[in-house]
This record gives sequence, C-alpha cells and structure tokens, in this order.
Amino acid sequence: MKVKIFHNTRCSKSRKALDILRENGVKVEIIEYLKTPLDKKDIENILKKLDMNPIDIMRKGEDIFKKLELEKHINNKQLLINAMVKHPILIERPIVISGTQAIVGRPPELILEII
Repeated sequence: MKVKIFHNTRCSKSRKALDILRENGVKVEIIEYLKTPLDKKDIENILKKLDMNPIDIMRKGEDIFKKLELEKHINNKQLLINAMVKHPILIERPIVISGTQAIVGRPPELILEII
C-alpha cells in the first residue's frame, strides 16, 4: 500500500502521523505542501475525498485567517479554496490519502482508519 501525506515538517502532529505510517510498513509519498503549494484542483480533489467543505480543513488560528477575515466567508467555497492556494499555511495537517479515501490526522492516530 502507498499513501500520500500532505506534511509540514515543523508540525508535531504531522511528524507523528508520518511515524505511524512508517511503523506500519506503509509506503509514503511525502508532499511538503508549504514548499510545493497545492493548486485549486488539488485542494478540490482532497476536499472531495475527505467529503468536507473548505472551512473544515482550514487552520482558523493562523494570523492570515484572521487578517483576511475568512470567518465571515465560511460558505464561500471558492474564496476559501483560493485563500488556501495563496496561503498554504491555512491548510490543516496532516492529511493522508489512500486511494479514494482521505483523512485529516487530528489526532494522528486517526490515520490508522485508512491504512
């Protein structure tokens, strides 16, 4: 089995999720989305696999979230997706994709459900 992890090396939860994958013998494609930002289509595909809305995978505590007043636009999916494209720090992590399934690893142990 091979999975993708949208990973931030500075995030302890993301590092823990990566450890869990490796400890379970899972082959991992690591996507450091802060270094290689996602485009609109990538985010839309992730949202579809997660069966979530954009606001559900956004880091609401980030300064840029507050500065852009995104809490006022929680139902404007395209605006939120565009904000994540422009400011990838807004994307919650880690996100793990296995085939047609995806999960936000908060807490990291949740990823065990799809591996």
